[in-house]
Amino acid sequence: MNQSHKVLNNWFLILAVLGLTIAPLIFVRHGKFGGADDQAKTAITEIQPQYKPWFTAPFAPASNEIASLLFASQAALGAGIVGYAIGVYKGRSQQPKREE
Repeated sequence: MNQSHKVLNNWFLILAVLGLTIAPLIFVRHGKFGGADDQAKTAITEIQPQYKPWFTAPFAPASNEIASLLFASQAALGAGIVGYAIGVYKGRSQQPKREE
């Protein structure tokens, strides 16, 4: 496979991932995208109703869908950084050693 096909395949994969990330936000109307944070808050309130949180988030997304998108983007970015680091170290280990 030549270089232009690899670049084209990489762009196709990037577009596919973006499409799979954005499609549920467009096509799933009135979906409930709640997470474990909401369930934990409900459980804590049931167990101890007078509990007051000691920390509040500095940024609150406009909706749960945006929060889910930001969380998924954060996970993808972190996975990309970890994958890049693994690739760099793997490539370095496979290079022939230079004699000095």
